[in-house]
This record gives sequence, C-alpha cells and structure tokens, in this order.
Amino acid sequence: MHKLATVFVFLTALLDSVGFGIIMPVLPSLLADITGEGAAYTVRIAGWLMFVFAFIQFFFAPIVGNLSDRYGRRPVLLLSLLVMGVNYLIMGFADSLLLLFIGRIISGLGASTMSTCNAYLADITPIDKRAQSFGLIGAAFGLGFVFGPIIGGFLGEYGARVPFFAAGIISLANMLFGFIVLKESLDPSNRRLFDLKRANPIGMLTSLSAFPMVLGILFVMFVYNLGHHVLPSTWSFWAIEQLDWSPKEIGYSLGFVGLGMAFTQGFLIRIVLPRTGPKVAGIIGMSLTMIALLGYAFSTQSWMVYLALIPGALGGLSSPAMQGILSTKVGPDQQGELQGGLASVMSLASIISPLMMTQTFGYFSSDQAPVYFPGAAFLLAAILTAVALLMFMRIARSPDYEKAH
Repeated sequence: MHKLATVFVFLTALLDSVGFGIIMPVLPSLLADITGEGAAYTVRIAGWLMFVFAFIQFFFAPIVGNLSDRYGRRPVLLLSLLVMGVNYLIMGFADSLLLLFIGRIISGLGASTMSTCNAYLADITPIDKRAQSFGLIGAAFGLGFVFGPIIGGFLGEYGARVPFFAAGIISLANMLFGFIVLKESLDPSNRRLFDLKRANPIGMLTSLSAFPMVLGILFVMFVYNLGHHVLPSTWSFWAIEQLDWSPKEIGYSLGFVGLGMAFTQGFLIRIVLPRTGPKVAGIIGMSLTMIALLGYAFSTQSWMVYLALIPGALGGLSSPAMQGILSTKVGPDQQGELQGGLASVMSLASIISPLMMTQTFGYFSSDQAPVYFPGAAFLLAAILTAVALLMFMRIARSPDYEKAH
C-alpha cells in the first residue's frame, strides 16, 4: 500500500506543479483578453492575483492542516484536488477580473495539496527517511516546472483559455485516481479533535510554542524563503534588463532550474542525507544557495548565470532537510497542523517577498538609483539567506537539538 500511496503522492505533487506551470505562458494573454489593456497594466493585476492567493492561504492553511489531523489525510487531499480543479475551470471560463479573483480565492482556500502530501508521507515513512521522502515533493515540483510551461505553451496555440481547462481536467482526473487507490494513512488512535483556537496562524504558533526548536526552524525557513522568492518574482525582468534574454532563453533557464531541483531533491538527497544527516545537509544547502544568489547578482554573461545555477540547484538540499527535522519534533497527531503551519509561514513569505524584491529591482534599475545595479534584489536575497543560515547553525548547536538527535 505504501508504495502505491507514495506513487500517488508523487503524481499529485507533479500534476499540481504541472497544472500551475501550464497557465504561466498564457496568463498574460488571458488578462489582456479580459481587460483589453497592455502589459504595463496586466502585470500589476497578475501580481495582485498572486497576493490574494498567498493571503488567503496564509489564514486557511492551518485550518486545513488541523482538519487533516482530525478527519485524516485522504478526504482533505481529495477535497483539495477538487477545489483546485474547480479553480482552474472558473479561471478558464472567466470573462471578468472579478471571476479571476474569485478563482484565486477558492484556490487559496483549498491550497493544501503540498502540505497534506507532506503530512501523508510523514505518516507512512520512518523518521530517519522522512527528509528523503519530502525531497520527492520538491523533485515533483521541479519536473512540473519543466514540463508545465512547455505543455501550456503548446496548448496556448489553441487559445489562452485551453491550458486552464487542461489544468482543471488534470486535477479532477487525479482526484478520481486518488479516490480509487488512496488509503487513509492516519490511524484513528492518532487523531485529535478539531479546535478552531489553534487552527489559525496565531493559534498554530501558540500550539507549537511547546516545541521551541520547531518555532525556531519555522522562522529560519521564513527568512530563507523571503530571499528565495526573488527567483519567481524578478528572474524574467532581471534576465531581460541585465542580459537581454529572449522569452525562449528565459524558458531554457527555468527548465534548467527545474531539472536541477528534480535531480537534487529526487535523487541526490537520498545519497547525501544518510551520510551527512539533516543538520549538515541544511547548512550545505543554504550555503550553496547563498553562493548562487551572489552569482546571479554579479553575472554579466549568460555562461556566468548557468554556472551559478549549479550551486543553486544543489541548494535544494536545505528545505527537505529542515522539513525532516521539523517532522521529528511533533507527534503523529500534529503532523497536519505542522505542515499547515509551515504552509502558512511560506505563504506569509510569498506575500512579503515579491513586493520587496520587485521594488528593490525596480529602484536599482531606474534613473533615480545612486548606482545602476539590476542584481540588487539577488544581493538582498543572499543577505537574507546568510541570516537564515546563521540562525539555523545556532539552533543546530543548541543542547536541545543534540538531545533530540
């Protein structure tokens, strides 16, 4: 059962990422079709769509995580796939911005696919193997990041709305597949009553305050992701401004990123973690991420970017390693709450970081800047990563960590 369940969880994460990637190439066209406006206006709308999704997810991810601790992973995961499928269909049929925003709100309400997948894996995986299993989710996301935009670009030739319908059908078909093959992973003896007081970001933090190391690592991951969001928020703009890349060249670079992520989190982590342990893997991963960000910041040629993408891909060791540590600090009846809390923290980072990074890029690429430096956002991200690394090293040296390990 576990092998089939792991296959389903991997496919769910892969198809979730593919579904997101499918719509990336055609979202600007859909927004232009609905608004009748150019890129200067539609890019701001796209930013607000991202903001609304992250904002809603920030508040509802802990609720969904707590529901999975009460009613089990299977119903929550299947319901999440249903919600995602409905969201894509609404956006495909949308003829107004209001419907688009309603779709993203619905998506934010049910955006628990990845966190519930992680909770499911935590249920069925031995403690010492969890970080490697979490790496499967990252590998699936990386592969989806490669193939999703390619599929979306191909389907987009038949109309800007076609990829949205395809993404919806994929989500709903996967839900039906899960309904047939997926067994519940959370034993009834490990379930607990749903409590709304702890099913919110503040309540989640209060509940997890009994585990100081958990709160510490959650904060490390928050700071780390503040820096890491520089990639989706500014990469394309920076590549055009700094390197004069075409959309095709940007696509190739994103494909390289996806392949690197899949290799590191799907394969390499299974070799590294048993030899180093999660603490050392986390330190190595964040150090390599920092090196990559500095490389992007000061790159002036395409070959320099691709050289920096190598440590950037290897930096993918850090997140699964930290997730693996976190999952060992709470009991089986709190895995859903933990993963929901982690999703909420990541959503908060995705609310704050894109605005911070795009504003930094915009200012240092403008005539008002004292120094013209399009890579300033990557330098800021490297500094944030260094802060996260120092905090993690301090936590890893604490007596509590050593006792727990």
